Amino acid sequence: MLKLGGELLEEPEDLRRIARHIASMAQRTSLVVVHGGGREIDAALLTAGIPKRQIDGLRVTDARTLDVVVSVLAGAINTRLVAALRQAGASPVGLTGADAGVVSVRRAPPVASVTGATVDLGLVGSPTSNGTPRLLTDLLSRGYVPVVACLAATRAGQILNVNADTLAAHLAGQLGARRLVIAGGTPGVMDASGDTIERLTSTGAARLIRAGTASKGMVAKLVACRSALRKGVGDVIIANGRDARLKAVAGANTLLSGCTQVVR
Repeated sequence: MLKLGGELLEEPEDLRRIARHIASMAQRTSLVVVHGGGREIDAALLTAGIPKRQIDGLRVTDARTLDVVVSVLAGAINTRLVAALRQAGASPVGLTGADAGVVSVRRAPPVASVTGATVDLGLVGSPTSNGTPRLLTDLLSRGYVPVVACLAATRAGQILNVNADTLAAHLAGQLGARRLVIAGGTPGVMDASGDTIERLTSTGAARLIRAGTASKGMVAKLVACRSALRKGVGDVIIANGRDARLKAVAGANTLLSGCTQVVR
């Protein structure tokens, strides 16, 4: 399972390089790609005059924001990534979590931020267990690369925004993935001195969150990583997506393993 941060998909050269790497990986192993698009969403919101609100890396989503999120994620970014993967020789299929019930969601309850405030995230989805996603396993068995935008829908048909790290962790668990790679624009998890932590346990991740060492988007990433480990994923790598290897497990990335404690 590979999660790509939207910042890796903005520049044509970055997109082509990552597409080539994914196509190469897909020749050796079954691979599902989940992508975000936070910076492009922010830019589109600014153009539309809609204020941006985030809590600990989670986007607060009202109806106007959701319209922008859907158009950017399911439209521009997903299509662009699928086209680049086809050019690189892969067989990608663009999806959202709403397609054929790839993921079941409910509206996320209010969350307690690291500051102690309780915030209603609005039209944001929280994945619920729904067994193995058959559409994904069917596509994988036929050699396709599912490319999933982080949107989903409730049983009542309400489209919801889903944090990409959260969605990737959930799907990794449902598919029994051996490894989840979360690739973004930063070289792993940083300690208080700004140095990359090469290996981190689930308990250590919780400690970073409580201490405030992890903040903003990294909080959401670490919570998602710990969720994946609880669901049985073997290990999780938070990687610098601009590293040509993407799959490295040391040096400029952070390897997480061993779930022993739940974030509270």
